[in-house]
Amino acid sequence: MIRLTLRSLRAEALRMLLSALAVVLGVAFVAGTMIFVDGMRDGAYERAGTFDRHTDLGVYATGAELLSPALVDRVRAVDGVAAADGELTNTGGLLGSDGRPVLGFTMLVAIPTEQALRSYDVVAGRLPDRAGEVVLDAPTVAEEGFPLGSEVRVGGSGGAARAYTLVGTVDVAGTVRDVGGPFVGLVGPDALALTGQRGYGRIMVAARPGVSVAAVTERVRAVAGGDATVKSRQRILDEAVEEAVRNADQFRMLLLIFVGVAVVVAGFVIANTFAIVLAQRTRRTALLRLIGATRGQVFRAALLESAVLGLVASALGVLLGVGLAGGMRLLMSHLDVPGTSGLSVTGSTVLTGLLLGTALTVCAALLPAWRGTRIAPVAALTDAAVQPSRSAGRVRLAFGAVLLAVGVAALAGAASAGQLVLVAAGGVLTFFGIVLFGPVLVPALARVFGWPARRVLGATGALAVANTVRNPRRVAATATALVIGIGLVSAFMVGARSTKDGIERSVDAQIGTDFVVSGIGQNLPAALTGELAARPELGVVHEQRHTVVAGVEIRAAHPALVSRTLSEVVAGDATRVGPGQVLVHRELAQARGLRVGSPVTVADRSFQVAAVVTDDTSADAPAGHVIDMSDADFAALFGGQRGFLAEIDPAAGVSVERARDAIETVLGSYPTVNLMDQGAYKKMLTGTVDMLLAFVTALLGLAVVIALVGVANTLSLSVVERTRENAVLRAVGLTRGRMRAVLAVEAVLMALVGAVLGVGLGTGVSASAMALLTRLGGDFHLVLPLGQLALILGVAVVAALLASVLPARRALSRPVVEALADQ
Repeated sequence: MIRLTLRSLRAEALRMLLSALAVVLGVAFVAGTMIFVDGMRDGAYERAGTFDRHTDLGVYATGAELLSPALVDRVRAVDGVAAADGELTNTGGLLGSDGRPVLGFTMLVAIPTEQALRSYDVVAGRLPDRAGEVVLDAPTVAEEGFPLGSEVRVGGSGGAARAYTLVGTVDVAGTVRDVGGPFVGLVGPDALALTGQRGYGRIMVAARPGVSVAAVTERVRAVAGGDATVKSRQRILDEAVEEAVRNADQFRMLLLIFVGVAVVVAGFVIANTFAIVLAQRTRRTALLRLIGATRGQVFRAALLESAVLGLVASALGVLLGVGLAGGMRLLMSHLDVPGTSGLSVTGSTVLTGLLLGTALTVCAALLPAWRGTRIAPVAALTDAAVQPSRSAGRVRLAFGAVLLAVGVAALAGAASAGQLVLVAAGGVLTFFGIVLFGPVLVPALARVFGWPARRVLGATGALAVANTVRNPRRVAATATALVIGIGLVSAFMVGARSTKDGIERSVDAQIGTDFVVSGIGQNLPAALTGELAARPELGVVHEQRHTVVAGVEIRAAHPALVSRTLSEVVAGDATRVGPGQVLVHRELAQARGLRVGSPVTVADRSFQVAAVVTDDTSADAPAGHVIDMSDADFAALFGGQRGFLAEIDPAAGVSVERARDAIETVLGSYPTVNLMDQGAYKKMLTGTVDMLLAFVTALLGLAVVIALVGVANTLSLSVVERTRENAVLRAVGLTRGRMRAVLAVEAVLMALVGAVLGVGLGTGVSASAMALLTRLGGDFHLVLPLGQLALILGVAVVAALLASVLPARRALSRPVVEALADQ
């Protein structure tokens, strides 16, 4: 039986080719992910401790507290300490040679001046030794054309850009300080002044040669006190590696979620393929039973065939996975994503790929193989070449109908129940309901979608529809494989479009000005708003600032803008907000018995209630416990509180162009801020959604490709099954063109039904999620990206047409007389 099985596999290799392709793609995705992430992990070990090559121990701040410069001096004076210096990492901004901010996230770092602690790789010049000196990363210097000794302007959250002398360039590529933008290194006091920080994040310490590091550690711990943590060099390296590896593992888990989807789809395709192939061997299997083969031998032979196929396809998948990982690394490097390194092909990755692909193929073949053993020997005496099409059992259909109904009900009721788990459960139950009820649902939809083909193509279209639905379980399995991938893609598309629409409406409601100035990775510099307000071309300049005092959120407000977020003015006049006059929200007014004219105390200063209002914006305090006061009053009470965003409108009679020029003139000294109009601000907020959607669609695209491979596979095997039937049709006058049309319509119907069900499922899940978010306090509504959804259906149809080409060529390749003689 083993020899016969291997011969059968060789003889029917072409039949199994597309099934093997599904395994190859699934395993390649798994292996490629593991190889790429293993490379990231190896790179994490290499990068750990790059800037601690000479650090024996470190003193770290706990919580939000920083380490004062005075503590650095005290640690430096500890017996046994050779060198100690403070270090901080923050964000900043750099003005290029053209006077404009250099694009990219800028990392600003305090570099030790102690020679014993310096671990930077200097490319040219030297590291800064005194105030007023700066080093930059080599690529930025090359791009901007800065010569050594030139003046470089650097900005931070502490104020306007300041001039420094460029004394050197460093190489930070591939390290934890390679964040895709400029690197700026200053001495500690300059870094503190520029960022507005009052202390360092850690203190680096080097022990004297020959002195016990453990003893020095205890002395430093005594000086640092209980508000700081002292870590040994080994602990510093271990934590750096742990954090980097944890990030890599989280990325791996994210990718493996999409890998799982692709593998499940591949399982559907493989199971359907074996079901068709073993059904086509009905007479051969019956002959084996007739001459003495047992049911166990037939079963084991089918499993052996699946194991050999799975092993070969898995080996090819691992090889393809190496190429896929290399492509991912190349893409990341082109996108300047830090942390990418070489590839790491380990024995465990290869073994995992081989075992996964083989096990997947064998498991998918179990049920078809078991069914194949039920063929009676007497079947060999009949002329039947294949098993007759069997309808699905009543228990399966009933269970599927119940699951489908429960899943739809869960999606519909998730918002009312306020439970996110119901959205996920509803989507899963609906999918399994489609799987189980598919033998009824899919053929019914195929007949509906086939109506235009019957009207346009006549008998040819009717024949194609009849061929599609003649085996309900087969067409249901083929279409269901598409439902998974397309369902997830459409769910993300609808969810992304609805989220973007909610963000845009939120911006329209909360931003009532022509221009927005925002900080790049940090709050706005302290002096910026005052400089903008001093420009005569600008009318409204409002920095969005807030803080929480005694459980009440205090917000800065501008009389010209305050009404844009209000949903209702309960009493009083909201535009009266100004010096000494505040707006109190209804819930706080009810809790404290406040009304218009009542006094209210904020930070030991008394104000008068100008109006009682409500709005729909979220707060950092209990709902409705909010007070809005004028910018001037807020600045007087909480002058150190900065905001991330400033709203700006032109002065009366000033054009938008003049106002923009005035703003840009001021911002020329502040490279850590960005100027946008409302449209650009919306695009910035929604850009992450677009990027995430593109990433998810690309990953899920493999599952869709595998499912379309299943369509081509089913069609190819059906052509083999209908060899004599097709020959009869050709003998009685069916032209070659009409034969191609029959197969093309079959493929399109299978793909179209799967795509429509997938789009429907994805849309339902997104609709349920948006309704839940709205119920929980958001402002989200279902928005259908009709163009994108139509594109999904169009791509499915075109791919199905392409998938029908090879089966049609095979159906027409044999002469009619030879095909009529086929047994």
